[in-house]
Amino acid sequence: MFKRKIFYKTAPLILAACAVFSACSVDTDSGKNETVPGTTAQNTTNVADTTLEADAANGSKPDLVEYSTEPVIWGPGNITDHERPAEPEKLQNKYSEMSAQWLLPDGNNICLTFDEGYENGYTDRILDTLAEKNVKAIFFCTYDYVKDNPQLVLRMINEGHILANHTYTHYDMTEIDLETAQEEITLLHDYVEENFDYAMGYFRFPEGVFSEQTLALTAELGYRSVFWSFAYEDWDTSNPPDEETAFEKITSSVHGGEIMLLHAVCETNANILGSVIDDIRQQGYEFTTEL
Repeated sequence: MFKRKIFYKTAPLILAACAVFSACSVDTDSGKNETVPGTTAQNTTNVADTTLEADAANGSKPDLVEYSTEPVIWGPGNITDHERPAEPEKLQNKYSEMSAQWLLPDGNNICLTFDEGYENGYTDRILDTLAEKNVKAIFFCTYDYVKDNPQLVLRMINEGHILANHTYTHYDMTEIDLETAQEEITLLHDYVEENFDYAMGYFRFPEGVFSEQTLALTAELGYRSVFWSFAYEDWDTSNPPDEETAFEKITSSVHGGEIMLLHAVCETNANILGSVIDDIRQQGYEFTTEL
């Protein structure tokens, strides 16, 4: 539909040993007029207090082209001894004025997030478990997921979860020009708003790859960029992690203020989710979607 201009860049700056390959999507239709995180009313709260917004109001905000386009790759592995990891905290402090978040405030809250690029048959089970355990989550979805799975997306919204933007086509946002990067966000945003009366307020970069310029663009469009402080190798459906190993990785890495990334295409995640939630609660943590 849209002619896309793609300019490839080189020499990425690697901040972590590996990138997490996200698969996401989102589609919903809501007859309700509730205010939940991610709707228009919440979006204003999410971003209005950022420095970029304040700068825009007084006319001092730099042009987007003035920001660095150097790629930064984020993909943390395991956390040891339940310590709150230092690297995401450093990044959050550095980029907080661009409405970017890797962690919740220190405490006993955990934010559970799922990336949805395509449906692999497990999201219904994940939603069943979340309902049974009374846990809310954030689902970062691509356009294809939203378009192809309207009933699942509708269920996410109706059951109180947050629907979030994971781009239109899952491009690496640092390898496309600024106009295309904006379309990656706005085309999905507009589709969801027009078809499901839902305004998304949270954004996740495909594979965790971003630049200062794309962070600034996302904030300027009214989004909070949500990264993560824990993820593991759960995206490869041809080589899924075994349940015992996955359970140990997830539960032994829990830390205060964690934003956890899981992929809904992984059968292992669907199988162990209930036990993971129970174990995390037994450790003294609770789940929230309040960022």
